[in-house]
Amino acid sequence: MSENKNHLKKSLGMMTMISIAAGAVIGGWLAESPYWYSLTGPGAAIIFPVLAVLLIPVGLAFAEMVAMLPFSSSVAVWTANATNHKFGWCMQWLMFLIQIVEPPICAFILTTALGFFIEFTATQTMLVAIGMCIVWYIISNFNISISGKLSNIFFYSMVGISLCIIVLFFTSGHWSTENLLGNGGWFPKGGYGLFLASGVLTIKFIGFEMTPTMIEETTFPVKNMWKVILAALFIPAILYAIVVIAIGGMAPWNELAEMQMPEPELIRALGLPMIFAWGALIAGSLHGFTTFMGFWTSSARVLYGSAQLNMLPPAFMKLNKYGQPYISNIVVLLFSVFFCFFSASNWVQYIYAVSCIAAGLVYFMVCFDAYRLRKLHPDWERPYRAPFGNWFLFVGMIVSVWVVIASSLSLDFAGWMSLVAYMAIGLIVLFLMEAYRKKNPGKLDPIILTPENVKDLSSK
Repeated sequence: MSENKNHLKKSLGMMTMISIAAGAVIGGWLAESPYWYSLTGPGAAIIFPVLAVLLIPVGLAFAEMVAMLPFSSSVAVWTANATNHKFGWCMQWLMFLIQIVEPPICAFILTTALGFFIEFTATQTMLVAIGMCIVWYIISNFNISISGKLSNIFFYSMVGISLCIIVLFFTSGHWSTENLLGNGGWFPKGGYGLFLASGVLTIKFIGFEMTPTMIEETTFPVKNMWKVILAALFIPAILYAIVVIAIGGMAPWNELAEMQMPEPELIRALGLPMIFAWGALIAGSLHGFTTFMGFWTSSARVLYGSAQLNMLPPAFMKLNKYGQPYISNIVVLLFSVFFCFFSASNWVQYIYAVSCIAAGLVYFMVCFDAYRLRKLHPDWERPYRAPFGNWFLFVGMIVSVWVVIASSLSLDFAGWMSLVAYMAIGLIVLFLMEAYRKKNPGKLDPIILTPENVKDLSSK
């Protein structure tokens, strides 16, 4: 294998990265919005923009770190430099969890859309979701530019179709502020619902943190990644807020919470043109596809980056002739199938809570990494630096802790056990790699990449 085949190919421009990141963040409210209303009613329209603002310190901490250490290993290499190699793996394993649970949830969103026309049993739903994962596994092994082009097409199409449906609702004659305010107001479940939703709904912004995992494949300066990250926070926040108000004005929140797919169901029930119901299903499917593509790609890059640091065997860095980490893609497929089996019965609540707990822990650590490395290595070149000093990073840490606490309230005992089991697998991998090093001195020794390695990578 030639040297060039050992490195990911640069083919992602800024607009494509925005489509991938923002498209992945937007996800599919087609099947998820009932859960939003069940948490806190129409007040979700207020929570989403507030969350986007609160996550700015976290997002810009990611931007600073990826500009200074632009590797696919992202969280692992940052934490390894700030603490040690072992703790870096622990954070990387949590990062993998954040990414890997998203393809299954998107597969379930797509099967829910199909369920509007075909009634599936629980087993059939799971099998269809697994089938979608297998199809995308095949596509993922081709050039990443294919995913980039599809992301551009899907992202702009889904936003355009969604805006048309929003306009339909506002002008239908059925939209009423009474539905928004007459059933307990903006927050019918009170302070507890507000607190719970403010943590759990953070999942609808998960996706901006995937951008560093693709940094080795981008064609624009690393110092500009902050623009992609902020776009991935605020484009979805604005769209979410408008969608919640548009749907919330069509029926009381408690009725919406009982629906499977509010948009097409409302269109059919109120006698509105069915072409818009089809549009809602298409837009929802495109939401699912963009999220599916982005997180699958990121999941494989997390594994690839882990192998860069000898946290995983070098086989995870093997690329096929299209420049794709094909063994990492196989592992992503296996985990996706596992989560399809595990979360089929209550996939929305389970994946929301698990993702947000893991995300909160990773977000906290990245803010800490940025602060710690400012102290340890003030001389390291930082093409981009998060503004407002260290206190800005402390705000990010506080927000991260709050996300973990609030999300924990919605996870049941079985969910906690699955999270503990997942982390146990990560620790087993860590111990096995340590045992291999002791048995084979000098092989797969821990690697901690620094800014010096950036020069080596850029010369390849």
